[in-house]
Amino acid sequence: MSIHPIMYHFTKLTKQSFKSFTLTEVLVVLIIIGILILLALPNLMPLITKAKSTEAKIQLQHLYTLQKNYFFEKSRYSTDLTEISFEQQKTVLNGGQANYKIDIIEASTNYFKARATAIVDFDGDGIMNTWEIDSDKIIKEIIPD
Repeated sequence: MSIHPIMYHFTKLTKQSFKSFTLTEVLVVLIIIGILILLALPNLMPLITKAKSTEAKIQLQHLYTLQKNYFFEKSRYSTDLTEISFEQQKTVLNGGQANYKIDIIEASTNYFKARATAIVDFDGDGIMNTWEIDSDKIIKEIIPD
C-alpha cells in the first residue's frame, strides 16, 4: 500500500525542524524596544503637546466664525455657546475625543473673548494648557503646557 502524495509531504514537514526564535530572544528584543521608547519619550512630549494644541486653535477659530456671524445678525456678541450654534464636543473624560473645554469668558456689543482649557495634562507637570481668542481673531497661548 502506497502513501498518498499529500500525506507524504505532510509527514515529511512534521519531521523537519524549523529555525525559530526562543522565548528568551523575543523577550530581550521587546525589552530593548521598551528602553528605546522610554529614552525617546521625553523628547517627543513637546511634539505631542503641540499637536494636541492644534485642536484648541481650530475650535477657537470656529467659535470666532460663529461669533462674527452672530454679530452680523444681532449687532452684538453672545456669551452663550448654544445661542451661536457652537456644539461642544464630548471630552475624553466623558467618553469623547476632545481634549479642551471651550468657554466664552466675556462678551459685549463690540468685543468677545473665548478660552480653550485643556482637561488633560499632556506632559504630566500639573499645568493645563490654555488658549484664548478675541473679537480681533488674535489667538494666544495663555498657559503653556
